[in-house]
Amino acid sequence: MVVKVYGPVYGSPQRVIACLLEKEIEFEPFGFVPVIQDGDYTLYESRAIIRYYAEKYRSKGTELLGKTIEERGLIEQWLDVEAHSFQPPLYDSVIQVLFGPRLGMTPDQTRLDENEKKLAQVLDVYEERLSKSKYLAGDSFSLADLSHLPFGQYLVAGLGKEYMIKDRKNVSKWWDDISSRPCWKKVVQDYPVPV
Repeated sequence: MVVKVYGPVYGSPQRVIACLLEKEIEFEPFGFVPVIQDGDYTLYESRAIIRYYAEKYRSKGTELLGKTIEERGLIEQWLDVEAHSFQPPLYDSVIQVLFGPRLGMTPDQTRLDENEKKLAQVLDVYEERLSKSKYLAGDSFSLADLSHLPFGQYLVAGLGKEYMIKDRKNVSKWWDDISSRPCWKKVVQDYPVPV
């Protein structure tokens, strides 16, 4: 069976596509919001979707949920950090810089500066964490890392703020690793951001 992924092929739906590729699940992208249809089952919100597929196809492809309950706890912790601390300032900046001007909006430099300051604080926490482990939740790539790929890509490519990653030795090494995974390279190549 082919999974149907509804949503534009940028941002949050890219998170879902990367997970499906890691789990080696056949899918068909189309639609307007991040929603999947798996037989009669429908689910929305990209992080719920990636958790669903990582669990449903746990024995297939890359193990993304950890091998122990403790690993799973760390993965969930870093997924929350990504959702509540990493993505929000980036999302606002992406809207301000990449999409707002197309709608006649002028970017608010004060908000952009505040967003960069917030993100720098988050990346400083990541720098400390990544000095102790290869990935955010331990020594194996997981959903915690995968979930950072779409907006991390916006940071380095769309917003031109790669220095925020490169200026942090451990974050830079981590980003180079996760963004060079074959699944992510395929997402970036096959589903480019339309801006």
